[in-house]
Amino acid sequence: MTMSEQPHRYALRVQWEDTDAAGIVYYANYLRFIERGRSDLLLSHGIDQRGLIDSDNGVAFAVRTCNVDYLKPARLHEELVVTTELTELRGASLTLGQAVWRGEELLVRAEVKLACID
Repeated sequence: MTMSEQPHRYALRVQWEDTDAAGIVYYANYLRFIERGRSDLLLSHGIDQRGLIDSDNGVAFAVRTCNVDYLKPARLHEELVVTTELTELRGASLTLGQAVWRGEELLVRAEVKLACID
């Protein structure tokens, strides 16, 4: 996997199940959104996580650390984009910068470190 000048983009729409009674995205669901963005990034680079686990090597990526800043709320039916970019690649780990956007408005930013485990 190589670093690209442009962050990977993953689009989604906020569904009823993502929100609380007020129609605002529940904070923990942003972790689900950024997970989807990470998985889509890996898949776009030919890295099939299920295939890695089932292979002879039996390896997987596990979240080691996740730091999240919640800046603004998202609401039911809004269209969001998760951006993901590789910020550091090491022998058995990688660090990703991720963000959730509503148009040009930054809602959430996260730094996620993944470790390769067997």
